[in-house]
Amino acid sequence: MDIKRAGSRPSGKGPAEYFTGQVRIDPLVETEAPSRVAGALVTFEPGARTAWHTHPLGQTLIVTAGCGWMQREGGMREEIRPGDVVWFPPGEKHWHGATSATAMSHIAIQEKQDGSPVTWLEQVSEDQYGA
Repeated sequence: MDIKRAGSRPSGKGPAEYFTGQVRIDPLVETEAPSRVAGALVTFEPGARTAWHTHPLGQTLIVTAGCGWMQREGGMREEIRPGDVVWFPPGEKHWHGATSATAMSHIAIQEKQDGSPVTWLEQVSEDQYGA
């Protein structure tokens, strides 16, 4: 058994190569093999978002606060609110983040394949974000 006490692990800043705007990442779940699960609480300030990306084994988002947007490639931008649970299937290209006026937080849960839970792609353009 391993207990990670609240406040024992530092928050991190979302790297500019993968995020637009102010993003804070608080680690929640980081397991060792053979487990592949990883999870974090991610907080996006208004206007902040991920770059386009995929997950080799899919991703679940649980919205905990605020109001956000998400979009899968070829789909419409959709609003997400606290209590919403979003599933992105393996390989589905998507992005998610806050609305332009409201912060949003979610728990992100995904599994690693060959040591990586995500493949980062290009940034979401202002036109794509505002559409």
